[in-house]
Amino acid sequence: MTVERGLRLIAGLFVLASVVLTVAHSSYWLLFTAFVGLNLLQSGFTNWCPMVWVLQKLGLRRCVAA
Repeated sequence: MTVERGLRLIAGLFVLASVVLTVAHSSYWLLFTAFVGLNLLQSGFTNWCPMVWVLQKLGLRRCVAA
């Protein structure tokens, strides 16, 4: 698995989990959804994301150009 694929999986998991927690517990969990969305937005502009560092430390490799 690559860092890019892992990053998309984690972001999707966090969004789905926060939606479930919003329905089950409190609407304040939507703030977590907004946090994930804002991180995705800023990483699209800056090409910087802290989760990439974490995934690389866990041993995932970067995607290489074909």
